[in-house]
Amino acid sequence: MSDHLPPKSSVKRWLVTTNHKDIGILYIITSLFFLVFGGILAFMIRVQLWNSGAVILSDLGYNQVVTAHGLLMVFWFLSPFAFGFANYLVPLQIGADDLAFPRINAMSYWLYLSSGLLFGVSFFQGSTLPTGWTLYAPLNLPAFIPSVAEIGAFAGILALAVFVASVTLGSVNFLTTMYRMRAEGLRMRDTPLFSISILLTVWMMLFAFTALLGAVLLLSFDHIFAGTQGSGFFGSAAGGSLLWTHLFWFFGHPEVYIVFFPALGVMGEIVQTFSGRRLVGRKWFIIAMALVAIQSFIVWMHHMFLTSINLPIKTVMMVTTIGISLPFDLMIFALIYTMIKGRVRWKTPFLFVLGAILLFILGGITGVFLGAIVLDYSFRGTYWVVAHFHYVMASGAVALIGGMYYWYPKITGKMYNEFLGKVHFAAAFIGFNLLYFPMFIVWETPRRWFHYEAGFTFWHQTASVGALIFGASFLVMFYNLTASLYSDRDVGESPWAYTGSAEWSVSSPPPEGNFPGKPSFATGKLNFLEGPTTDGGEAQTDGGVAAAAEAAQPEADHTSWWPLILCATGLVTAIGISGISESYFIWPFVLAIPFFIAFVAMKGASTDGFGIVHAVYLMAAGPMLAAFLLVFHLHHGFPGGMFAANTYFWVTLVGIVSGVGALVGMGFESFLAPEPELSEQWPFEGVTNTKLGMWVFIASDIVLFGAFIGSYLFMRLRAGWREWWDIAHANGLETHAVWPGLLNTYILLASSFTVVLALAYAEKGNKRRTVGFLTLTFLGGVAFLINKGIEWVEYYFHYEWTFDAGPAASTYFLTTGLHAVHVVIGMLILLFLIARAAMGAYWSDGENAHTIEYFGLYWHFVDIVWLFLFPLFYIL
Repeated sequence: MSDHLPPKSSVKRWLVTTNHKDIGILYIITSLFFLVFGGILAFMIRVQLWNSGAVILSDLGYNQVVTAHGLLMVFWFLSPFAFGFANYLVPLQIGADDLAFPRINAMSYWLYLSSGLLFGVSFFQGSTLPTGWTLYAPLNLPAFIPSVAEIGAFAGILALAVFVASVTLGSVNFLTTMYRMRAEGLRMRDTPLFSISILLTVWMMLFAFTALLGAVLLLSFDHIFAGTQGSGFFGSAAGGSLLWTHLFWFFGHPEVYIVFFPALGVMGEIVQTFSGRRLVGRKWFIIAMALVAIQSFIVWMHHMFLTSINLPIKTVMMVTTIGISLPFDLMIFALIYTMIKGRVRWKTPFLFVLGAILLFILGGITGVFLGAIVLDYSFRGTYWVVAHFHYVMASGAVALIGGMYYWYPKITGKMYNEFLGKVHFAAAFIGFNLLYFPMFIVWETPRRWFHYEAGFTFWHQTASVGALIFGASFLVMFYNLTASLYSDRDVGESPWAYTGSAEWSVSSPPPEGNFPGKPSFATGKLNFLEGPTTDGGEAQTDGGVAAAAEAAQPEADHTSWWPLILCATGLVTAIGISGISESYFIWPFVLAIPFFIAFVAMKGASTDGFGIVHAVYLMAAGPMLAAFLLVFHLHHGFPGGMFAANTYFWVTLVGIVSGVGALVGMGFESFLAPEPELSEQWPFEGVTNTKLGMWVFIASDIVLFGAFIGSYLFMRLRAGWREWWDIAHANGLETHAVWPGLLNTYILLASSFTVVLALAYAEKGNKRRTVGFLTLTFLGGVAFLINKGIEWVEYYFHYEWTFDAGPAASTYFLTTGLHAVHVVIGMLILLFLIARAAMGAYWSDGENAHTIEYFGLYWHFVDIVWLFLFPLFYIL
């Protein structure tokens, strides 16, 4: 209900809200900020290219700008912009009150904002990443990054890790919501196209971004432990550079479709509305999207045609690359044929969609050239790739801008100025083509370099003029939307004819509770059960209620400070420690007022070390990971003297404790999340939201461990399976004892059994034994870590098997270390469960025993992972 939230004019509302519509608006506004940020960097690139050679930027400065522009646009603008609309509209389209986990939704946004700010601050830490947005190895290693850029480059890497954490939380939330909370009678195949596109997108995000997280964590390991010698994981002679390329593009190619799929959903919605008819071949359109989503994970090697991969494998990848274009042909023809069969109304949203289709066709055709091995040898690393890439990616952005005009009246209740909207489209379309089409003509210009042949000057200057026009068009958009917000052009439910999805059946903007009753599609069209209407009847899909009342059922309390506290703690600590020198002090002071006293104590400390500084950076990715790296790196000593060491330690400890405290506080907070009542739940009937969410999270974690284990296997096979240990022996390890791993196997299996017993006694209502077996599980984790710690200490000090002693050592410490982090996280959750169980939370009549069951799923997964690690690292 509305009285659960402060008014929208209050800053507090936007800090504490968990309402999906508010979070959607925050995503849209924040992503538009990063659009401006990335756009300014893009204009700097075009100014630099006005003439061949340095104009306004140095070599390092140009590399920073090119890298940051690519990362900001791909990560911090395109996908979050789409998911701003997804947050706002998907619950409305499927008839849900909110997303399944409102607080996790808020946490996802604050992590997204934190990651973007951390990346922005990296500019002021000497330099941000200068590697290109693909971060190719070995250029991403400290040995190949100028010393002035190392701190900022590492902060940029960690910003990516935080962003992936945000994406994972959002993916779990959307998948659970869309499978469990659709309104009664709304079959999955009848879900609106935009929501279908989001469903397929989050499936791709769940697996692709977790692979990127694995790559980023491996890279972080190299930055922390490999130092500046170029050794470590991706600096290894055992295929380290090629390994990075595999990991990155296994994420990178699905990312193209992750960006474009929401735009496809927008295209489908807008074409239907403004042509006045249902999408031709809708079923096949959806099937084609699903095929692309699956195929996107088996074409990544076409980005690697210039590597040493053998020709037969490259040929297979070429065939799959060309094959993936066929479903897109079907989708584009379906959109075009729908326009032909309908009666088109040339409004601003439709113009942007039509422009996006034209741009995508050109981008797709030029991409086929890159899919051919022979042609790729000529085009790779040139401006042909730059032009193709932007015609594909920016066509999605153009469609999403059309979506913003389309849903702007729904979100704000105001109508934009149609004339200014068309001016925006005309300027953007002309400017875009002036900017990027000349790049096909001067395709021989080297990518990521500002020197080119004198004969190309005219075309590069034409592109720069196009960039100015393209950028100026967005000033028209910002003025139009801002002025319209304060205009008197009010709308009712919908300013458009022929809308068919549920968001248009309620007032604009929608009420706090979304619907005036329980939505139901059981009769084949939308009805509101147990809710008032203006005429006492049922609300229909083609109009709804002009002044929709708020939902009559009890609403969730949408006020929660914990997501903000949790994410701010990580961000403030990370940024604070990163700016410990005199020259950087102002930035943590501005961004991290609560830690002001700690910063004063660290004012004169050195930033030259890699140890605790980088461990504290990882607070932005999560307090437990920081705790692990803190303990893991103590043996290196502390840079900057003993006073600095103590400062580092205590500030790190404060960050960890406060982060854990926020989690605990959130756990004890009373919060009512919306539960599905009359809803379609195929194929997960009988599965609770939390259990499904845990399954989805574990699926992503499988990919994370798969990236680590796959990297180990890749490097070992390239080094030679038997020769692997010969290399290890040459680095000081005489034997690799089996018994520590075997003992830990028995410990973890026993701890899984005690979790099962704790659940059984919780269901029986036996408090004492529930607490007792949870405690035994915790002690099992303690025993595991002690045994593992003894083993690590012996290897490190006795055998001098250091973290950077070679690929065998790196893979062993990092993969088993990742598993140990999961054990630590599980133990902290166990402490919370024990405390709650002791207070009667899980044993009274067994009503809440499912909480222990959900934890058990995680703990069993951690144990199963060890069953794979034990033979790989101790026996084979």
